[in-house]
Amino acid sequence: MSLLEIENLSLSIAGHPVLKDVDLQIAPGEVLGVVGESGSGKSMSALTVMQLLPELTRAQGRVTFDGIDILAAPEEAMCRLRGDDLGMVFQEPMTALNPVKTIGEQVAEGIRWHTGANRPDAEARARAILDRVGLPESKFPLSRFPHELSGGQRQRVVIAIACALKPKLLIADEPTTALDVVLQAQILDLLRDLVEENRMGLMLISHDLAVVADMADRVTVMRHGVVMESGPTATVLREQKHPYTRQLAEASTHVPARARPQEEAGKEEQTPLLSVSSVTRDYPGRRKGLFSKPEPFRAVDNVSFSLVPGHAVALVGRSGCGKSTLARMILALDRPTSGEIRLDGEALGGKSEHELRHARRNMQVVFQDPYGSFNPRHQVERLVAEPLHLLDTKPSVTERRDRVAEALESVGLKASDMQKYPHEFSGGQRQRVSIARAIITRPKLIVADEPVSALDVSIRAQILDLFADLNQRLDLTYLFITHDLTVARAITDEVMVMHDGRIVESGPTAAVLENPESEAAKALVAAAPDLERAIAARLAREKA
Repeated sequence: MSLLEIENLSLSIAGHPVLKDVDLQIAPGEVLGVVGESGSGKSMSALTVMQLLPELTRAQGRVTFDGIDILAAPEEAMCRLRGDDLGMVFQEPMTALNPVKTIGEQVAEGIRWHTGANRPDAEARARAILDRVGLPESKFPLSRFPHELSGGQRQRVVIAIACALKPKLLIADEPTTALDVVLQAQILDLLRDLVEENRMGLMLISHDLAVVADMADRVTVMRHGVVMESGPTATVLREQKHPYTRQLAEASTHVPARARPQEEAGKEEQTPLLSVSSVTRDYPGRRKGLFSKPEPFRAVDNVSFSLVPGHAVALVGRSGCGKSTLARMILALDRPTSGEIRLDGEALGGKSEHELRHARRNMQVVFQDPYGSFNPRHQVERLVAEPLHLLDTKPSVTERRDRVAEALESVGLKASDMQKYPHEFSGGQRQRVSIARAIITRPKLIVADEPVSALDVSIRAQILDLFADLNQRLDLTYLFITHDLTVARAITDEVMVMHDGRIVESGPTAAVLENPESEAAKALVAAAPDLERAIAARLAREKA
């Protein structure tokens, strides 16, 4: 008997069709993977089950959960189901958490509401589930607030809230997007254990086919609100009968066509564009007692490396290892406690904001979440033109518009797009706008902080192709900060592995990822999802 059954579900919002005749089934103890590009209807199917739909939504069909007609259930009944029998992990943890409540309060809140437990008992159960998702009390007391945690740590809190009451059905919408590969493997193991222990059904929504191949018993492929293909995971992903399934599989392993910009033999003779020498960054840390002095925390510990012009280098490592702190110092947004950073031979330390203008013109950043880095009230022309204030001579209105048009066309958009607002673009298009803004000053160095981790596989392939093309056409140098080893393998010449604030291993990308020497690199490589390996493992399990 199915725990969740969706039959002929069609959904429209303000008359605009979103889902059409969708069929899904999940049995107790079963994992269903739902894959597809952004806008395919994956999340809307999940929100229909949770009855968290926007206004002006009209649903037709049948949605049955544990014998309950979800579409006909009153809000009071849904409030009892949500958090108890139905749990959901949302993709963006910061918007799912209350910024003014501690993590302990937020995990314990649902436990108290649904079970009637007193505060100490609820806090004890909250502590136990937080420990289980990798947030031990020694480092993450219940008194922490969401803003004091990294993105991956916040996602673990959201997973703890959803799993605290051992729901019958858990809907996980991109639950590991913000996590490093080691933590991703731990969280997926946790979800797998909960499914086995509690006979919990799991709807796993993901754009990572390797994760779905490893986790899901069955897979449903969606596009434009329609189910394209559905069936046993190994069969669907191995045979790829539908052209769209084949397109997703090819995009997930896509490697951009790019020539190596420099031969390794000549690298030593080049003058580095970026030199980082013995850089350390300390923070005050927390007090352990009322009268004790705060113990300093070393986020970056004696890091040295150099980037030569035209090369793409990946900085990989687990969440909290110091990658972003190091990037902020390179971008002169934070100052090292000790050590020196030079860009194009010019030391960045000790300079005023005015003196840093030249350096900042030659280095720009591409963020993970482009929408969060844009002012939603400004048109693209103004957003892309923002870095032009770094130029020595202010461009005229005509020159400014010409440079914006050139930047947009360089990233595959149209000059007419400059009159649009951020919300009028898809996620991949917004990332192209973000890249256009980064290249408008014609910089020498681009620091890309998880630039494709929030994108589905098809859009990710397009953006990686764009990075490769700009590398060749504009001779850009890249520092890619990522926890995705697939991205590092696809787009970079060298890789540096960071662990506990130190660079523990570095070298040519293929050499490091195929034959890692440090324990940190071995852990990353072992935990990285691989589509072909996952399909082979699932076939072996099915035969056994």
